[in-house]
Amino acid sequence: MLSKQQQLEREKAKERENGSAEHSVIRHISSSDKMSLRDITKERVDVIAERMHHLPDDFLDKLKNELRGLIEGMGGPQHREEYISLQKAVLSRPDLTEKTLILAHRGQLEILVAIKTGIQAFLHPTVSLSQASLIEIFLYKRCRNIACGNSIPADNCTCEICSKRNGFCNLCMCVICSKFDFEVNTCRWIGCDSCSHWTHTDCAIHNAQIGMGSTVNGGSSGEMLFRCRACMRTSELFGWVKDVFHHCAPLWDREALVRELEYVSRIFRGCEESRGRKLYWKCGELVEKLKSGVAEPLASKAILSFFQEFDIDPTKHQEGGEGRLMAPQEAFNRIADVVQEAIKKMEMVEEEKIRVTKKARLALEACDQELKDKAREVAALKMERQKKKQQVDELESIVRLKQAEAEMFDLKASEARREAERLQRIAQAKAEKSEEDYASRYLKQRLHEAEAEKHYLFEKMKLQESSSRASQSSVGVSEPSQMMMYNKIQDLLKNMYTTPSKGDGQSGDMRSLGSV
Repeated sequence: MLSKQQQLEREKAKERENGSAEHSVIRHISSSDKMSLRDITKERVDVIAERMHHLPDDFLDKLKNELRGLIEGMGGPQHREEYISLQKAVLSRPDLTEKTLILAHRGQLEILVAIKTGIQAFLHPTVSLSQASLIEIFLYKRCRNIACGNSIPADNCTCEICSKRNGFCNLCMCVICSKFDFEVNTCRWIGCDSCSHWTHTDCAIHNAQIGMGSTVNGGSSGEMLFRCRACMRTSELFGWVKDVFHHCAPLWDREALVRELEYVSRIFRGCEESRGRKLYWKCGELVEKLKSGVAEPLASKAILSFFQEFDIDPTKHQEGGEGRLMAPQEAFNRIADVVQEAIKKMEMVEEEKIRVTKKARLALEACDQELKDKAREVAALKMERQKKKQQVDELESIVRLKQAEAEMFDLKASEARREAERLQRIAQAKAEKSEEDYASRYLKQRLHEAEAEKHYLFEKMKLQESSSRASQSSVGVSEPSQMMMYNKIQDLLKNMYTTPSKGDGQSGDMRSLGSV
Protein backbone atom coordinates (compact mmCIF):
# COMPACT_ATOMS: atom_id res chain seq x y z
CA MET A 1 0.00 0.00 0.00
CA LEU A 2 2.85 2.33 0.84
CA SER A 3 4.60 1.61 -2.45
CA LYS A 4 1.45 2.46 -4.41
CA GLN A 5 1.14 5.76 -2.58
CA GLN A 6 4.77 6.59 -3.34
CA GLN A 7 4.18 5.71 -6.97
CA LEU A 8 1.15 8.03 -7.10
CA GLU A 9 3.19 10.85 -5.56
CA ARG A 10 5.93 10.33 -8.13
CA GLU A 11 3.38 10.44 -10.97
CA LYS A 12 1.90 13.67 -9.60
CA ALA A 13 5.40 15.18 -9.37
CA LYS A 14 6.05 14.21 -12.99
CA GLU A 15 2.74 15.77 -14.03
CA ARG A 16 3.68 18.98 -12.24
CA GLU A 17 7.06 18.96 -14.00
CA ASN A 18 5.37 18.36 -17.34
CA GLY A 19 2.88 21.12 -16.61
CA SER A 20 5.65 23.57 -15.80
CA ALA A 21 7.49 22.50 -18.94
CA GLU A 22 4.33 23.04 -20.97
CA HIS A 23 3.90 26.52 -19.52
CA SER A 24 7.54 27.32 -20.26
CA VAL A 25 7.07 26.14 -23.86
CA ILE A 26 3.96 28.28 -24.25
CA ARG A 27 5.76 31.30 -22.86
CA HIS A 28 8.72 30.64 -25.13
CA ILE A 29 6.57 30.48 -28.23
CA SER A 30 4.31 33.37 -27.35
CA SER A 31 7.26 35.62 -26.59
CA SER A 32 8.54 35.22 -30.12
CA ASP A 33 7.01 37.20 -32.93
CA LYS A 34 8.07 34.66 -35.52
CA MET A 35 8.17 30.89 -35.90
CA SER A 36 10.79 28.79 -37.64
CA LEU A 37 10.74 25.33 -39.19
CA ARG A 38 12.96 24.18 -36.35
CA ASP A 39 10.25 25.18 -33.85
CA ILE A 40 7.65 23.15 -35.76
CA THR A 41 9.84 20.03 -35.72
CA LYS A 42 10.76 20.28 -32.03
CA GLU A 43 7.92 21.93 -30.09
CA ARG A 44 4.71 20.26 -28.99
CA VAL A 45 1.96 19.87 -31.57
CA ASP A 46 -0.79 21.64 -29.65
CA VAL A 47 1.46 24.60 -28.75
CA ILE A 48 2.48 25.15 -32.36
CA ALA A 49 -1.13 24.71 -33.52
CA GLU A 50 -2.33 27.37 -31.07
CA ARG A 51 0.41 29.71 -32.25
CA MET A 52 -0.38 29.10 -35.93
CA HIS A 53 -4.03 30.05 -35.47
CA HIS A 54 -2.86 33.61 -34.72
CA LEU A 55 -0.33 33.86 -37.55
CA PRO A 56 -1.25 35.46 -40.90
CA ASP A 57 -1.52 33.30 -44.02
CA ASP A 58 1.37 35.18 -45.63
CA PHE A 59 3.73 34.02 -42.89
CA LEU A 60 2.61 30.39 -43.29
CA ASP A 61 3.18 30.64 -47.06
CA LYS A 62 6.64 32.02 -46.33
CA LEU A 63 7.43 29.00 -44.13
CA LYS A 64 6.23 26.61 -46.87
CA ASN A 65 8.34 28.37 -49.51
CA GLU A 66 11.36 28.14 -47.22
CA LEU A 67 10.82 24.39 -46.75
CA ARG A 68 10.27 23.94 -50.50
CA GLY A 69 13.68 25.54 -51.12
CA LEU A 70 15.33 23.23 -48.56
CA ILE A 71 13.80 20.12 -50.16
CA GLU A 72 14.88 21.22 -53.63
CA GLY A 73 18.39 21.89 -52.32
CA MET A 74 18.76 25.02 -54.44
CA GLY A 75 21.06 26.52 -51.82
CA GLY A 76 23.63 23.74 -52.16
CA PRO A 77 24.83 21.21 -49.56
CA GLN A 78 23.98 23.54 -46.69
CA HIS A 79 20.26 23.48 -47.54
CA ARG A 80 20.38 19.71 -48.00
CA GLU A 81 22.02 19.21 -44.60
CA GLU A 82 19.48 21.50 -42.96
CA TYR A 83 16.60 19.52 -44.48
CA ILE A 84 18.12 16.21 -43.34
CA SER A 85 18.45 17.66 -39.85
CA LEU A 86 14.76 18.64 -39.84
CA GLN A 87 13.77 15.19 -41.13
CA LYS A 88 15.79 13.47 -38.40
CA ALA A 89 14.14 15.67 -35.79
CA VAL A 90 10.67 14.66 -37.03
CA LEU A 91 11.51 10.94 -37.34
CA SER A 92 12.95 10.85 -33.81
CA ARG A 93 9.79 12.18 -32.13
CA PRO A 94 7.69 9.44 -30.49
CA ASP A 95 4.90 11.87 -29.57
CA LEU A 96 3.70 12.35 -33.17
CA THR A 97 0.83 9.90 -32.97
CA GLU A 98 -2.67 9.95 -34.40
CA LYS A 99 -3.99 11.29 -31.10
CA THR A 100 -1.66 14.30 -31.08
CA LEU A 101 -1.75 14.99 -34.82
CA ILE A 102 -5.53 15.47 -34.70
CA LEU A 103 -4.81 18.66 -32.71
CA ALA A 104 -2.41 19.99 -35.35
CA HIS A 105 -3.03 23.03 -37.52
CA ARG A 106 -3.51 22.14 -41.20
CA GLY A 107 -0.45 24.12 -42.30
CA GLN A 108 1.58 22.53 -39.50
CA LEU A 109 0.48 19.06 -40.61
CA GLU A 110 1.35 19.77 -44.26
CA ILE A 111 4.83 20.93 -43.21
CA LEU A 112 5.40 17.83 -41.05
CA VAL A 113 4.27 15.48 -43.85
CA ALA A 114 6.47 17.28 -46.40
CA ILE A 115 9.50 17.07 -44.09
CA LYS A 116 8.95 13.37 -43.40
CA THR A 117 8.27 12.29 -47.00
CA GLY A 118 10.46 14.83 -48.83
CA ILE A 119 7.61 15.57 -51.27
CA GLN A 120 6.98 19.24 -52.11
CA ALA A 121 3.48 18.61 -53.48
CA PHE A 122 2.02 18.65 -49.97
CA LEU A 123 3.07 22.32 -49.72
CA HIS A 124 1.42 23.37 -52.97
CA PRO A 125 -1.67 25.58 -52.50
CA THR A 126 -3.68 23.67 -55.13
CA VAL A 127 -3.20 20.30 -53.38
CA SER A 128 -6.03 19.90 -50.89
CA LEU A 129 -6.01 16.70 -48.85
CA SER A 130 -8.17 16.09 -45.82
CA GLN A 131 -6.69 16.22 -42.33
CA ALA A 132 -7.33 12.49 -41.92
CA SER A 133 -5.51 11.67 -45.19
CA LEU A 134 -2.48 13.75 -44.15
CA ILE A 135 -2.35 11.96 -40.80
CA GLU A 136 -2.58 8.54 -42.49
CA ILE A 137 0.23 9.49 -44.90
CA PHE A 138 2.37 10.66 -41.98
CA LEU A 139 1.76 7.38 -40.11
CA TYR A 140 2.43 5.18 -43.20
CA LYS A 141 -1.20 4.11 -43.44
CA ARG A 142 -1.82 5.68 -46.86
CA CYS A 143 0.31 5.94 -50.00
CA ARG A 144 2.34 9.16 -50.10
CA ASN A 145 1.85 9.31 -53.88
CA ILE A 146 -0.95 11.86 -54.22
CA ALA A 147 -1.95 10.42 -57.61
CA CYS A 148 -2.40 6.98 -56.01
CA GLY A 149 -3.62 7.63 -52.45
CA ASN A 150 -4.49 3.98 -51.71
CA SER A 151 -4.53 2.53 -48.23
CA ILE A 152 -1.43 0.59 -47.22
CA PRO A 153 -0.84 -2.28 -47.68
CA ALA A 154 -2.49 -2.09 -51.09
CA ASP A 155 -4.91 -4.92 -51.90
CA ASN A 156 -4.20 -6.26 -48.37
CA CYS A 157 -0.97 -7.78 -49.66
CA THR A 158 0.83 -9.90 -47.06
CA CYS A 159 4.18 -10.30 -48.79
CA GLU A 160 7.34 -9.53 -46.85
CA ILE A 161 7.99 -6.23 -48.62
CA CYS A 162 4.46 -4.83 -48.18
CA SER A 163 4.25 -5.92 -44.55
CA LYS A 164 7.70 -4.82 -43.37
CA ARG A 165 8.56 -1.78 -45.49
CA ASN A 166 7.00 1.40 -44.05
CA GLY A 167 4.96 3.43 -46.52
CA PHE A 168 5.42 1.00 -49.42
CA CYS A 169 2.60 0.77 -51.98
CA ASN A 170 2.82 -2.09 -54.49
CA LEU A 171 0.49 -0.29 -56.93
CA CYS A 172 2.82 2.60 -57.76
CA MET A 173 6.23 2.08 -56.10
CA CYS A 174 9.32 0.20 -57.16
CA VAL A 175 9.99 -2.99 -55.19
CA ILE A 176 13.72 -2.22 -55.14
CA CYS A 177 14.02 1.56 -54.54
CA SER A 178 10.52 2.25 -53.07
CA LYS A 179 10.23 5.34 -55.27
CA PHE A 180 7.39 6.31 -57.56
CA ASP A 181 6.93 8.52 -60.60
CA PHE A 182 4.17 9.45 -63.00
CA GLU A 183 5.40 7.47 -66.02
CA VAL A 184 2.68 5.29 -67.58
CA ASN A 185 2.43 3.26 -70.79
CA THR A 186 6.16 2.71 -70.84
CA CYS A 187 8.87 0.05 -70.67
CA ARG A 188 10.46 2.00 -67.81
CA TRP A 189 8.40 -0.14 -65.41
CA ILE A 190 8.26 -3.95 -65.38
CA GLY A 191 5.25 -5.65 -63.82
CA CYS A 192 5.33 -9.12 -62.29
CA ASP A 193 2.91 -11.56 -63.95
CA SER A 194 2.39 -13.38 -60.63
CA CYS A 195 2.04 -10.78 -57.86
CA SER A 196 1.49 -7.57 -59.92
CA HIS A 197 4.27 -5.73 -58.07
CA TRP A 198 6.22 -3.18 -60.09
CA THR A 199 9.95 -2.55 -60.55
CA HIS A 200 11.93 0.12 -62.37
CA THR A 201 13.69 -1.32 -65.41
CA ASP A 202 16.90 0.46 -64.39
CA CYS A 203 16.68 -0.94 -60.84
CA ALA A 204 16.06 -4.44 -62.20
CA ILE A 205 19.09 -4.21 -64.53
CA HIS A 206 21.41 -2.78 -61.85
CA ASN A 207 20.36 -5.41 -59.31
CA ALA A 208 20.59 -8.34 -61.77
CA GLN A 209 16.85 -9.02 -61.67
CA ILE A 210 16.87 -9.40 -65.48
CA GLY A 211 18.71 -12.32 -67.04
CA MET A 212 18.48 -15.35 -69.30
CA GLY A 213 16.65 -18.48 -68.26
CA SER A 214 13.79 -20.80 -69.05
CA THR A 215 10.13 -20.16 -68.24
CA VAL A 216 7.85 -22.46 -66.32
CA ASN A 217 5.95 -23.45 -69.49
CA GLY A 218 9.09 -24.92 -71.03
CA GLY A 219 10.34 -22.17 -73.29
CA SER A 220 13.86 -21.93 -74.67
CA SER A 221 16.64 -21.68 -72.11
CA GLY A 222 18.16 -18.46 -73.47
CA GLU A 223 15.21 -16.07 -73.36
CA MET A 224 15.18 -12.94 -71.22
CA LEU A 225 13.31 -13.19 -67.91
CA PHE A 226 12.51 -10.82 -65.05
CA ARG A 227 12.74 -12.16 -61.50
CA CYS A 228 10.43 -10.32 -59.06
CA ARG A 229 12.04 -9.59 -55.70
CA ALA A 230 8.64 -9.65 -53.95
CA CYS A 231 7.55 -13.18 -54.93
CA MET A 232 10.83 -14.47 -56.47
CA ARG A 233 8.96 -15.67 -59.57
CA THR A 234 9.95 -15.04 -63.18
CA SER A 235 8.12 -13.26 -65.99
CA GLU A 236 8.86 -13.52 -69.71
CA LEU A 237 9.95 -10.16 -71.19
CA PHE A 238 9.59 -10.58 -74.96
CA GLY A 239 5.80 -10.91 -74.80
CA TRP A 240 5.61 -8.10 -72.23
CA VAL A 241 7.55 -5.73 -74.53
CA LYS A 242 5.35 -6.78 -77.46
CA ASP A 243 2.17 -5.99 -75.50
CA VAL A 244 3.51 -2.60 -74.40
CA PHE A 245 4.41 -1.60 -77.97
CA HIS A 246 1.14 -2.95 -79.35
CA HIS A 247 -0.97 -0.84 -76.99
CA CYS A 248 1.20 2.27 -76.54
CA ALA A 249 3.49 2.75 -79.55
CA PRO A 250 0.90 4.67 -81.65
CA LEU A 251 0.60 7.20 -78.80
CA TRP A 252 4.32 7.95 -78.46
CA ASP A 253 6.05 10.89 -80.06
CA ARG A 254 9.55 10.71 -81.53
CA GLU A 255 11.36 11.35 -78.25
CA ALA A 256 9.26 8.82 -76.33
CA LEU A 257 9.67 6.17 -79.05
CA VAL A 258 13.47 6.58 -79.05
CA ARG A 259 13.52 6.34 -75.25
CA GLU A 260 11.38 3.18 -75.22
CA LEU A 261 13.48 1.50 -77.92
CA GLU A 262 16.61 2.27 -75.91
CA TYR A 263 15.02 0.69 -72.82
CA VAL A 264 14.25 -2.48 -74.81
CA SER A 265 17.82 -2.52 -76.16
CA ARG A 266 19.17 -2.38 -72.61
CA ILE A 267 16.85 -5.19 -71.52
CA PHE A 268 17.82 -7.56 -74.36
CA ARG A 269 21.52 -6.68 -74.51
CA GLY A 270 23.47 -9.93 -74.29
CA CYS A 271 20.44 -12.10 -75.05
CA GLU A 272 21.41 -15.42 -76.67
CA GLU A 273 17.93 -16.41 -77.82
CA SER A 274 17.16 -15.78 -81.51
CA ARG A 275 14.11 -13.55 -81.22
CA GLY A 276 15.53 -11.55 -78.29
CA ARG A 277 18.78 -10.95 -80.17
CA LYS A 278 16.87 -9.90 -83.31
CA LEU A 279 14.69 -7.57 -81.22
CA TYR A 280 17.86 -6.00 -79.82
CA TRP A 281 19.21 -5.46 -83.35
CA LYS A 282 15.85 -4.14 -84.59
CA CYS A 283 15.63 -1.60 -81.76
CA GLY A 284 19.15 -0.35 -82.44
CA GLU A 285 18.38 -0.04 -86.16
CA LEU A 286 15.16 1.92 -85.54
CA VAL A 287 16.87 4.25 -83.05
CA GLU A 288 19.48 5.14 -85.67
CA LYS A 289 16.77 5.71 -88.29
CA LEU A 290 14.74 7.91 -85.96
CA LYS A 291 17.80 9.96 -85.13
CA SER A 292 18.52 10.36 -88.85
CA GLY A 293 15.02 11.77 -89.52
CA VAL A 294 12.68 8.85 -90.22
CA ALA A 295 9.09 9.62 -89.22
CA GLU A 296 7.98 8.05 -85.93
CA PRO A 297 4.79 6.44 -87.40
CA LEU A 298 6.95 4.54 -89.88
CA ALA A 299 9.28 3.32 -87.14
CA SER A 300 6.31 2.40 -84.96
CA LYS A 301 4.76 0.36 -87.79
CA ALA A 302 8.10 -1.33 -88.43
CA ILE A 303 8.48 -2.55 -84.83
CA LEU A 304 4.84 -3.68 -84.76
CA SER A 305 5.36 -5.57 -88.03
CA PHE A 306 8.42 -7.19 -86.46
CA PHE A 307 6.32 -8.48 -83.55
CA GLN A 308 3.51 -9.50 -85.93
CA GLU A 309 5.87 -11.78 -87.87
CA PHE A 310 6.46 -13.81 -84.71
CA ASP A 311 2.71 -14.04 -84.07
CA ILE A 312 2.06 -15.34 -87.62
CA ASP A 313 4.91 -17.87 -87.79
CA PRO A 314 6.84 -18.38 -84.54
CA THR A 315 9.18 -20.89 -86.24
CA LYS A 316 10.13 -18.45 -88.97
CA HIS A 317 12.87 -16.83 -86.92
CA GLN A 318 14.18 -19.92 -85.25
CA GLU A 319 17.77 -20.67 -86.16
CA GLY A 320 17.24 -24.38 -86.86
CA GLY A 321 14.50 -23.86 -89.45
CA GLU A 322 16.64 -22.20 -92.11
CA GLY A 323 18.10 -25.44 -93.57
CA ARG A 324 14.74 -27.21 -94.11
CA LEU A 325 13.76 -28.08 -97.75
CA MET A 326 10.44 -26.66 -98.93
CA ALA A 327 8.04 -27.86 -101.66
CA PRO A 328 7.81 -25.70 -104.83
CA GLN A 329 4.26 -24.60 -104.06
CA GLU A 330 5.26 -23.62 -100.53
CA ALA A 331 8.26 -21.74 -101.90
CA PHE A 332 6.04 -19.94 -104.42
CA ASN A 333 3.62 -19.09 -101.64
CA ARG A 334 6.46 -17.80 -99.50
CA ILE A 335 7.77 -15.71 -102.40
CA ALA A 336 4.27 -14.37 -103.07
CA ASP A 337 3.92 -13.49 -99.40
CA VAL A 338 7.26 -11.72 -99.44
CA VAL A 339 6.31 -9.83 -102.61
CA GLN A 340 2.94 -8.90 -101.17
CA GLU A 341 4.61 -7.78 -97.96
CA ALA A 342 7.14 -5.77 -99.96
CA ILE A 343 4.32 -4.16 -101.97
CA LYS A 344 2.46 -3.35 -98.77
CA LYS A 345 5.58 -1.83 -97.29
CA MET A 346 6.19 0.20 -100.45
CA GLU A 347 2.58 1.38 -100.36
CA MET A 348 3.00 2.24 -96.71
CA VAL A 349 6.18 4.15 -97.53
CA GLU A 350 4.41 5.93 -100.39
CA GLU A 351 1.47 6.81 -98.18
CA GLU A 352 3.86 7.99 -95.53
CA LYS A 353 5.70 10.13 -98.04
CA ILE A 354 2.42 11.59 -99.29
CA ARG A 355 1.37 12.26 -95.72
CA VAL A 356 4.72 13.82 -94.88
CA THR A 357 4.60 15.93 -98.07
CA LYS A 358 1.07 17.06 -97.28
CA LYS A 359 2.08 17.78 -93.73
CA ALA A 360 5.12 19.72 -94.94
CA ARG A 361 2.96 21.67 -97.42
CA LEU A 362 0.48 22.51 -94.68
CA ALA A 363 3.36 23.50 -92.43
CA LEU A 364 4.78 25.67 -95.22
CA GLU A 365 1.41 27.34 -95.77
CA ALA A 366 1.07 27.88 -92.06
CA CYS A 367 4.58 29.31 -92.01
CA ASP A 368 3.75 31.65 -94.91
CA GLN A 369 0.58 32.75 -93.18
CA GLU A 370 2.53 33.27 -89.98
CA LEU A 371 5.12 35.31 -91.89
CA LYS A 372 2.33 37.46 -93.34
CA ASP A 373 0.85 37.92 -89.89
CA LYS A 374 4.26 38.80 -88.53
CA ALA A 375 4.78 41.26 -91.40
CA ARG A 376 1.47 42.92 -90.56
CA GLU A 377 2.44 43.00 -86.93
CA VAL A 378 5.82 44.53 -87.85
CA ALA A 379 4.08 47.17 -90.01
CA ALA A 380 1.67 47.92 -87.20
CA LEU A 381 4.57 48.15 -84.77
CA LYS A 382 6.41 50.50 -87.14
CA MET A 383 3.35 52.72 -87.42
CA GLU A 384 2.94 52.66 -83.69
CA ARG A 385 6.61 53.45 -83.29
CA GLN A 386 6.33 56.37 -85.74
CA LYS A 387 3.28 57.61 -83.88
CA LYS A 388 5.08 57.34 -80.58
CA LYS A 389 8.07 59.14 -82.08
CA GLN A 390 5.83 61.99 -83.24
CA GLN A 391 4.28 62.16 -79.81
CA VAL A 392 7.73 62.24 -78.26
CA ASP A 393 8.80 65.03 -80.64
CA GLU A 394 5.66 67.00 -79.78
CA LEU A 395 6.29 66.50 -76.10
CA GLU A 396 9.92 67.57 -76.53
CA SER A 397 8.81 70.73 -78.40
CA ILE A 398 6.29 71.46 -75.65
CA VAL A 399 9.02 70.93 -73.07
CA ARG A 400 11.34 73.31 -74.94
CA LEU A 401 8.53 75.88 -75.21
CA LYS A 402 7.81 75.58 -71.52
CA GLN A 403 11.51 75.91 -70.76
CA ALA A 404 11.68 79.08 -72.91
CA GLU A 405 8.60 80.45 -71.15
CA ALA A 406 10.15 79.61 -67.82
CA GLU A 407 13.38 81.39 -68.79
CA MET A 408 11.37 84.40 -70.03
CA PHE A 409 9.36 84.53 -66.82
CA ASP A 410 12.56 84.14 -64.85
CA LEU A 411 14.09 87.07 -66.77
CA LYS A 412 10.99 89.19 -66.20
CA ALA A 413 11.02 88.26 -62.55
CA SER A 414 14.68 89.33 -62.32
CA GLU A 415 13.87 92.64 -64.05
CA ALA A 416 10.88 93.19 -61.77
CA ARG A 417 13.06 92.40 -58.77
CA ARG A 418 15.69 94.90 -59.91
CA GLU A 419 12.97 97.52 -60.63
CA ALA A 420 11.50 96.95 -57.18
CA GLU A 421 14.93 97.37 -55.61
CA ARG A 422 15.46 100.61 -57.60
CA LEU A 423 12.05 101.97 -56.59
CA GLN A 424 12.77 100.98 -53.02
CA ARG A 425 16.05 102.90 -53.11
CA ILE A 426 14.28 105.91 -54.67
CA ALA A 427 11.54 105.78 -52.05
CA GLN A 428 14.12 105.51 -49.31
CA ALA A 429 16.07 108.47 -50.73
CA LYS A 430 12.86 110.52 -51.01
CA ALA A 431 11.91 109.60 -47.48
CA GLU A 432 15.32 110.66 -46.22
CA LYS A 433 15.13 113.87 -48.23
CA SER A 434 11.62 114.62 -46.98
CA GLU A 435 12.81 114.07 -43.44
CA GLU A 436 15.72 116.43 -44.03
CA ASP A 437 13.39 119.05 -45.61
CA TYR A 438 11.00 118.73 -42.73
CA ALA A 439 13.81 119.14 -40.23
CA SER A 440 15.19 122.13 -42.16
CA ARG A 441 11.78 123.81 -42.35
CA TYR A 442 11.20 123.09 -38.70
CA LEU A 443 14.54 124.62 -37.74
CA LYS A 444 13.94 127.64 -39.96
CA GLN A 445 10.54 128.13 -38.38
CA ARG A 446 12.04 127.93 -34.91
CA LEU A 447 14.79 130.29 -35.99
CA HIS A 448 12.28 132.85 -37.22
CA GLU A 449 10.35 132.49 -33.99
CA ALA A 450 13.55 132.92 -31.98
CA GLU A 451 14.56 136.00 -33.96
CA ALA A 452 11.10 137.47 -33.43
CA GLU A 453 11.33 136.71 -29.75
CA LYS A 454 14.82 138.17 -29.65
CA HIS A 455 13.64 141.31 -31.40
CA TYR A 456 10.74 141.56 -28.97
CA LEU A 457 12.98 141.16 -25.94
CA PHE A 458 15.53 143.49 -27.41
CA GLU A 459 12.90 146.19 -27.83
CA LYS A 460 11.66 145.48 -24.37
CA MET A 461 15.15 145.81 -22.96
CA LYS A 462 15.60 149.06 -24.75
CA LEU A 463 12.36 150.26 -23.27
CA GLN A 464 13.41 149.14 -19.83
CA GLU A 465 16.84 150.83 -20.20
CA SER A 466 15.23 154.06 -21.20
CA SER A 467 12.81 153.82 -18.33
CA SER A 468 15.58 152.90 -15.94
CA ARG A 469 17.67 155.80 -16.98
CA ALA A 470 14.73 158.13 -16.48
CA SER A 471 14.08 156.69 -13.09
CA GLN A 472 17.73 157.01 -12.09
CA SER A 473 17.81 160.60 -12.92
CA SER A 474 14.59 161.27 -11.09
CA VAL A 475 14.50 158.86 -8.17
CA GLY A 476 18.17 157.97 -7.94
CA VAL A 477 17.97 154.17 -7.78
CA SER A 478 21.25 152.49 -6.93
CA GLU A 479 23.49 151.31 -9.78
CA PRO A 480 24.27 147.80 -8.49
CA SER A 481 20.65 146.66 -8.39
CA GLN A 482 20.06 147.72 -12.00
CA MET A 483 23.13 145.91 -13.23
CA MET A 484 22.04 142.73 -11.45
CA MET A 485 18.66 142.76 -13.13
CA TYR A 486 20.28 143.39 -16.52
CA ASN A 487 22.62 140.41 -16.16
CA LYS A 488 19.73 138.09 -15.23
CA ILE A 489 17.84 139.08 -18.37
CA GLN A 490 20.93 138.38 -20.54
CA ASP A 491 21.42 134.92 -18.97
CA LEU A 492 17.77 134.11 -19.54
CA LEU A 493 18.01 135.04 -23.22
CA LYS A 494 21.23 133.04 -23.68
CA ASN A 495 19.69 129.88 -22.22
CA MET A 496 16.59 130.28 -24.40
CA TYR A 497 18.34 130.57 -27.80
CA THR A 498 21.28 128.22 -27.44
CA THR A 499 19.04 125.12 -26.77
CA PRO A 500 16.89 124.65 -30.01
CA SER A 501 19.49 125.86 -32.49
CA LYS A 502 23.06 124.48 -32.46
CA GLY A 503 24.18 125.65 -35.96
CA ASP A 504 26.89 128.24 -36.58
CA GLY A 505 24.44 130.88 -37.75
CA GLN A 506 22.32 130.47 -34.58
CA SER A 507 25.32 130.61 -32.27
CA GLY A 508 26.52 133.72 -34.11
CA ASP A 509 23.13 135.30 -33.55
CA MET A 510 23.22 134.44 -29.87
CA ARG A 511 26.73 135.87 -29.54
CA SER A 512 25.54 139.04 -31.25
CA LEU A 513 22.53 139.06 -28.91
CA GLY A 514 24.79 138.62 -25.91
CA SER A 515 26.98 141.46 -27.00
CA VAL A 516 23.94 143.61 -27.33
